[in-house]
Amino acid sequence: MRLLDVRAVIPREENIQQAGSKTKVLEELDEKTTEYAILSHRWGKEVDYDEMTGLMKMDEQDRNEVRQRDGYRKIIKSCEQAMTDGYTWLWIDTCCIDKRSSVELSEAIGTMYRWYRSSQLCYVYLNDVDELAFPTEPDFDRFGRSNGWPEWFSRGWTLQELIAPTEVEFFNKDWVSIGTKRDLTYTISRITGISSSVLRWGLPRSGPKPNIAQILSWAADCKTTRVEDRAYSLLGLFDVNMPILYGEGSKAFRRLQFEIIRASSDHTIFAWNPKGCLVSGGSVLADDPSYFRGCHDMKELGREDVDPPPFRFNITNLGIQVSLPVLSDGDDCCFKAVLPCLDSYGNLVTIDLCYNRLCFSRRRPSTSIMNTI
Repeated sequence: MRLLDVRAVIPREENIQQAGSKTKVLEELDEKTTEYAILSHRWGKEVDYDEMTGLMKMDEQDRNEVRQRDGYRKIIKSCEQAMTDGYTWLWIDTCCIDKRSSVELSEAIGTMYRWYRSSQLCYVYLNDVDELAFPTEPDFDRFGRSNGWPEWFSRGWTLQELIAPTEVEFFNKDWVSIGTKRDLTYTISRITGISSSVLRWGLPRSGPKPNIAQILSWAADCKTTRVEDRAYSLLGLFDVNMPILYGEGSKAFRRLQFEIIRASSDHTIFAWNPKGCLVSGGSVLADDPSYFRGCHDMKELGREDVDPPPFRFNITNLGIQVSLPVLSDGDDCCFKAVLPCLDSYGNLVTIDLCYNRLCFSRRRPSTSIMNTI
């Protein structure tokens, strides 16, 4: 990974008139053997890789324009904080990735979760918080576009940047520390729906994990500038890889679900319900993470809870093949397929199906519940 050398960035800024054009501010290093801090933030008018490395080669007018941007001040303040905390190296997505290279951008997206997990400390910059304390109650007058909380929490990339690092510290717009993830676990869990144990310890690398529907429910209300990033920002949370193809639109989320299914036998991936959403088609897969809104308490039945086990699915060259018990819905063409999943009330979750002489297709509303058998 490419990291900012704070020992070069800060002196260059302090002596901008004397700094040489050959000052090197970025180095290629191995995250496994390097201690570094990392920044999580909302994008504004940022400074990219080319501008950060070529700053001293610009004429004075262009250089001053770059240095006056909020994004540049954010880089300098982050470097100052890293130096105060004893870190020589710092990673910031805006200027440490050369986005002119599609190969480098794809690699960065695929490994970003690992980079955040490997960091010693993650700084979260809340540019819309003025107070000296972290907000503990929703404020729709100030944060009406983001469910009453700072806009950082509505970002699609926030989930991995919040969960992956062990140590996270929040700063207000003036770079005053207003709390850590450990101190604010209860409030952050309330904002995001992420369980306190995941916030404290991260997603376990082995053993029991939150199920697929639960993880996707955390992303239900998140937003990204590009629709493909709704899927790409979740790769690390599911520990899957897939090609990055900007321009494919909502197909990215379908591909993500295929990759999740290849790696998991968790049926909660089918337990979505597009309540309040405009939907079309009859796919067994969801069109968008928002379809998992309300699934944070979904529970998957274990094999020991089902006798005999009629539930299975796999991917074939024709698509996804799913075997589920099917019950009549009192109509010759309408049926309910039973998923091995329970909602928060202990009810079995079912999928509404329509039979058209050749096959079953999913109909809307997509899920319902029945009393536990």
